Amino acid sequence: MQFETIQPGEIEKRSFSIIESELRGRTLRSEEAPVIKRVIHTTADFDYVENLCFSPDAVKKGIAALKSGACIVTDTEMAKAGVNKRSLARWGGEAFCFMADPDVAREAKDRGVTRATVSMEHAARLDGPLIFAIGNAPTALIRLHELICKKEIQPALVIGAPVGFVNVVEAKELILQDESPYIVARGRKGGSNVAAAICNALLYLAEDRKL
Repeated sequence: MQFETIQPGEIEKRSFSIIESELRGRTLRSEEAPVIKRVIHTTADFDYVENLCFSPDAVKKGIAALKSGACIVTDTEMAKAGVNKRSLARWGGEAFCFMADPDVAREAKDRGVTRATVSMEHAARLDGPLIFAIGNAPTALIRLHELICKKEIQPALVIGAPVGFVNVVEAKELILQDESPYIVARGRKGGSNVAAAICNALLYLAEDRKL
């Protein structure tokens, strides 16, 4: 079997060209299309055309938050690693994940709850606008929903994309009921890579970078 030689810089460009070709006949909202395409590029899964749900002006609000220096809070180190920190720093933002914090681990054990739950509580204490990118733990979304309902936090955007079978679908549906802007991958699909991909799509749009 022979493989075509493609320069590294051309691989992403070629991938998006293939995605565009296979999306023909499907209508995507212009402001949402770059986010959906970035997720498809990351997963090779065209189901996200239907799975990704956006609150009104979610993309615009996410971009505005990033440009105002919003920080991104993730529920896994993998998602944090996947976020383009250089692009985020351009606007003065940082990426945080509290899952490995010793205080979080200790408190979670003492209370008999998940570290993801406590992580959301710690994140709520951060200053400035916050974007939550959840790709693994439904308990993070559940606690975030509770904090939103109690008016203890007002996220600039919630990216709800945990993957799995237990409480995943239900946790995502809670976020769809909240007043906070959201981008949610309905159903069982998602993952840290999806959460990071959505963040990066917004960052690249903020830079007016062609996807």
